[in-house]
This record gives sequence, structure tokens and C-alpha cells, in this order.
Amino acid sequence: MAGFFKRLVNGLSKTRENIVSGIDSIFSGFSSIDDDFYEEIEEILIMGDIGINATTAIIEDLREKVKEQKIKEPAECKELLMNSMIEQMDIGETAYEFENRQSIVLIIGVNGVGKTTSVGKLAGKLKDQGKKVVLVAADTFRAAAGEQLKEWANRAGVEMIGGQEGADPASVIYDAVAAAKARKADVLLCDTAGRLHNKKNLMEELKKIDRILTKEFPDAYRETLVVLDGTTGQNALAQAKQFKEVADLTGIILTKLDGTAKGGIAVAIQSELGIPVKYIGVGETIEDLEKFNAEQFVHALFDVRRTEERNV
Repeated sequence: MAGFFKRLVNGLSKTRENIVSGIDSIFSGFSSIDDDFYEEIEEILIMGDIGINATTAIIEDLREKVKEQKIKEPAECKELLMNSMIEQMDIGETAYEFENRQSIVLIIGVNGVGKTTSVGKLAGKLKDQGKKVVLVAADTFRAAAGEQLKEWANRAGVEMIGGQEGADPASVIYDAVAAAKARKADVLLCDTAGRLHNKKNLMEELKKIDRILTKEFPDAYRETLVVLDGTTGQNALAQAKQFKEVADLTGIILTKLDGTAKGGIAVAIQSELGIPVKYIGVGETIEDLEKFNAEQFVHALFDVRRTEERNV
């Protein structure tokens, strides 16, 4: 875990330069807490891709806490600001309910965001928890998507169904449901195509998949995760909005938080869409996908290593 935290700290370095150094200079530069002080913080958070909605909520929360606790010194606001951000991103107790039930996890997202890799890593994580996982290659439009997933399935040590280029995704899902039932799988993990430029087709395809799952596997718990690229900032938010129109999203996998990531987007998406970030990826290996932890994320963003070291 310490290794992951370190990679997350490194991955958020660009966001930290944009946000934290600016905020630190406000905390040290202001002698009193006034409207200008809050405005400056607000501006920096928005510039750091945290988004208008989340920023407004964070600032309002900060104002309340400052008032309640009768804080006079700007420097004392840093901890409060961090706590406000953590509260904004808290995903609640039931976020991973699918792990406790027989479930179907649909993964959607455009090509190039690390979708197939995330599916493979998630399969490995669930397998490590002792779950019986069946992987479905229902992204049949992209050449080599099936082969790529097969490699991950082998690496994770799970079974894979499908993978024929050009096959009908819904029929692949149909076969996979039969296989999952026969093998008493705990999780049916489906890699599906995400072609946003052709939203009508995507919508029809997802509806068809949904009908099959409802008819053939009505008792299974459903989880739909969209994979977004953390380096694309506001573009990731726009993608999430579009996918929300075509699917009943339950969570987000935010990838590529290694290097040039606009990490503030994790806060923005959660606030703007009400969809929690459930997993984050910071690299290429199977260990580089972790469950999202708001406290860990904000500490990495502010590089509060001493807190982590106390907990080790």
C-alpha cells in the first residue's frame, strides 16, 4: 500500500503544483480570513480541475467550519480544507456491495482510456479475494481487444468467454451468462465497447445487453463502471456525462494518475454527476489499480506523508 501511495503522490504532482502551492501561498500570504481569502482559494480549486460545483460546496463547507470553530488564522484552514475535500469525495459504506453478492460488472469507456487493462486488473483483484470470476470480451469491434483481454485473463488466472472480432456483443454476453451460471461464478466481468461518436448504436447495444442480463440473470447484482483517463481533465467529465445518458452508471474507474494527471477531476466528476470514483489506476501492473480512498487521495494531493508514515 505504501508503494501505491508513493506512486499516487508522484502521479498527482502536476495537480499539486497547480493547487497546493497556490493554496499554501494564500494561507501564508493572508493575515485574516475574509471574502478575498475565500475567492482566491476558489479560483485555485477551479483552475485545478476541481470544477465549479465541487469548489462551491468545498468553500461553503470551509466557511461554515471556520465560523463554527471560530478560526481566525488562515494557516489553520488547511486541515479544514482537506477535510472538506475528503467529505466531498466520500463514497459511502455500500460502494463495493457487488463484492458480497453474485454480480455482473459491466465496464464501459472509449478506447484508449485503459479500459481493457482495468478490466484485467479488476479480474485479478477479485480473484485474489477468492472470487470465481468469468471475464467476457464483449468489445468485439476493436481489433485485438479480445487478444489483449485474453492476456490479462491468463495473467489474472480467470476464464474468458468471447473475443471474436465482429461477433454480436449481446450474443457473447448471452453465452457468458450461461457459462457463469454453469460454473457458479461469483462475478461476471464484462468488457464492453464504448463508441461515443456513435451514441445511438452504443445505446441500442447497451439496451440489448441489459435485456439479456435482466432476462437470463435476473437475480444478479448489477454494477456499471465507466473508465476515464485522468490526464484528460474536463474532457473526462464530458465523457462521463455522455455515458450517463446511455447507461445507469454506478461508479468510475479513473486511470493514468501517473505523471500528467489532472487529479482534481476526480473531485469534480463525483460532485457534478453524483457518481463516485471507485477505483484509481496509477500504472501498468496488476497492483496498480486500487479502491479509491478519499483520505489517501487528498493526503497524496497535499503530500501529507507523515500521516501515512504514522499509520504504517
